[in-house]
Amino acid sequence: MTGAGSGLGRAVAEAARAQGDRVVATARDTSVLADFDDALTLDVHNPRSVDAAVAETIHRHERIDVLVNNAGHGLVGAVEELSDDDLRTVLETNVFGVLRTTRAVLPHLRAARSGHIVQMSSVGGVVANPGHAAYATSKFALEGMSEALAAEVAPWGIRVTLVEPGPFRTQFAGRSMRYSTPLDVYADTPAGQLRQRFAEQDGRQPNDPAQAARHILSAVDDPAPPLRLPLGPEAADRIREKLLAQTAELDALNTRSPSIRDTRFSF
Repeated sequence: MTGAGSGLGRAVAEAARAQGDRVVATARDTSVLADFDDALTLDVHNPRSVDAAVAETIHRHERIDVLVNNAGHGLVGAVEELSDDDLRTVLETNVFGVLRTTRAVLPHLRAARSGHIVQMSSVGGVVANPGHAAYATSKFALEGMSEALAAEVAPWGIRVTLVEPGPFRTQFAGRSMRYSTPLDVYADTPAGQLRQRFAEQDGRQPNDPAQAARHILSAVDDPAPPLRLPLGPEAADRIREKLLAQTAELDALNTRSPSIRDTRFSF
């Protein structure tokens, strides 16, 4: 498990350990994992660190059954406020870090012809908030990659689940959140207001991480797990609203312009 020192990763690691599973908890700084017997240093930015942690896990336990890709962080800022470095940083962790750990573990899962990859996405991987464009970019990318991955690895009995949480009482809105340099013109817009909203909700989110962990572990134990697992009523409602709006827009467009269904365009 990557990013096991905090957030939903910590909750899942503790819940798995409580039910008797062997948990290899990883973080860049293992001091936050002092209460875990199996704690390894893993920096998802560093391919050698990823490979070393996977190799050590196999050395200790001979196999890996479940990979939980939890390491990640948010980035608040309107598109115009984002620097290239801002965007690269969040993509390096939330997308390329996941790709590194997934590629490192897959040969072992294929050899065992079984396994489960849990990708910690977000409601923000389905519905993009103004002011959270970089984060949405990373999680939309994770969703697309994981949807393809699920079909690619199904022949070996490997399953993939995208976890899509709404607001939970973790440190995501606090120390795990980063902010771009603001522009005054966005201060009174939805993008600017998101900055204040995250600060106000830190530690006051409506949902319990321990309950989320139980749902995630249930999905791992399910012989027919879902590809996508929304968590919390806020996530379920927002995703449903988004999908219904997309369907309504498609139906309306088809009604106004039936020719969009005809790919035999002439120029």
